[in-house]
Amino acid sequence: MVLEVARLDVIPGRELEFQRSFAQAQTIISSMPGYISHELKRCVEKPSRYLLLVTWERLEDHTVGFRGSPQYQEWKRLLHHFYDPFPEVEHYEDLDKA
Repeated sequence: MVLEVARLDVIPGRELEFQRSFAQAQTIISSMPGYISHELKRCVEKPSRYLLLVTWERLEDHTVGFRGSPQYQEWKRLLHHFYDPFPEVEHYEDLDKA
């Protein structure tokens, strides 16, 4: 399994709108092959910052499968205009699996 960690900095003042759009968008990601689970966390100190944690079966399920899919275009349409700067995304694996 691979954990995708995305730091999402939302334009201040647009947090509630982002959260409503994310509620729609999460149905897209959760329907993708290789998807296991996800969580969206909001920063206490910086309320315009969120962490998106998505567990995938394999790295390629995210980087190739999801990002190369038509569904990703809808994901982008719903969410990408909220970010400034564009999110930093990294992938992590358990140490016992490395």
